[in-house]
Amino acid sequence: MAHTCKSCGAVADDPGHLCDPIDEEISCSFCGEKNVGITHVCKAKLAAIKYSCSSCGRMAASSGDLCKPTEIS
Repeated sequence: MAHTCKSCGAVADDPGHLCDPIDEEISCSFCGEKNVGITHVCKAKLAAIKYSCSSCGRMAASSGDLCKPTEIS
């Protein structure tokens, strides 16, 4: 699902990559917890993290969720 920025109109798959994302309820796809923030990290998500962004430092389980992914060794 794409998200839109209220300020600049940019579109991203993850609202964490936008400066002012449109508010919506986010559920964790790893633990199922409802209405979590974009910085939510549970044990299952932490175990799945394999990439970091060399631009902003964000971490993710999938390289497609980052601007400039680098595999964590």
